[in-house]
Amino acid sequence: MFNDIERAIRRHSNLTKLSMAFFYAICVSIALNFFWTPGHIYSSGITGAAQLVSSLLANTPIKLTTPILYFAFNAPLFVVAYFKIGHRFTYFTFFAVLFSTIMMHMISPLKITFDPIICAIFGGLINGLGTGMALKYNISTGGLDIIGIVLRKKTGKSIGSINIMFNLLIIFGAGFVFGWVHALYSAMGIFINGAVIDMVYTSHQRLQVMIVTDHPKKVISSVQKSLRRGITIVHDAEGAYKHEEKTILFTIISRYEMHDFETAMRNSDPYAFVSITEVFKLLGHFYEPKVE
Repeated sequence: MFNDIERAIRRHSNLTKLSMAFFYAICVSIALNFFWTPGHIYSSGITGAAQLVSSLLANTPIKLTTPILYFAFNAPLFVVAYFKIGHRFTYFTFFAVLFSTIMMHMISPLKITFDPIICAIFGGLINGLGTGMALKYNISTGGLDIIGIVLRKKTGKSIGSINIMFNLLIIFGAGFVFGWVHALYSAMGIFINGAVIDMVYTSHQRLQVMIVTDHPKKVISSVQKSLRRGITIVHDAEGAYKHEEKTILFTIISRYEMHDFETAMRNSDPYAFVSITEVFKLLGHFYEPKVE
């Protein structure tokens, strides 16, 4: 019975991930064919590299489209994902890239506007939404997302920030080949894309929580039951107003866990004083669920 339930859960998870992979494929195809190509805007990561190389080959006997180059450039990174991240993660990454390659061919380009600013903004918004949703469900969209996840484990930097650093090369390439005006608009689109990714994919954002409570045991039990987080206890604190003895608790959570944390606090000590701040840098061990 338990095996049947486990298989049903795994099957539902697989279907959800495939749906997210297809959702990303739709988003990147719309961004490419409706906005980036008509506005001569270059995307981030492997997609942007594929656009750049395809444009360079346009006046040569070798004609390779952006979708074909996109798949070809991603192929060696499947190996990196397989060994450095996880097998199931790689399988779904492959489907995300495959779906995207197919949809880029199938969705006919639609010239909504030639205004490069609008194309940069909407292209970045749509692609960032698709990428962020895919990453939220532990699916890489290929390319720099794989590199970003591997480096994030070592450096703690956000996915969007890593993408922006790598994409400077694409911006300079576009500037030298096609003019600095389009490079500027491409940079704006890449920045918007990275910002949207970080807004949607929140599980890598760290928050420091300070709790001042009269019921430390109840709070610790409730928080650790909901979240897999360590807690540091400071005893014998004193409130300056009523001079009552308090206990201060410190922990680090991800922004994705905020709702569960708030529920745990309401259930254990709704009158506790809680302060939450963003963490600029984190040293030491911080538990992250394993990506499969």
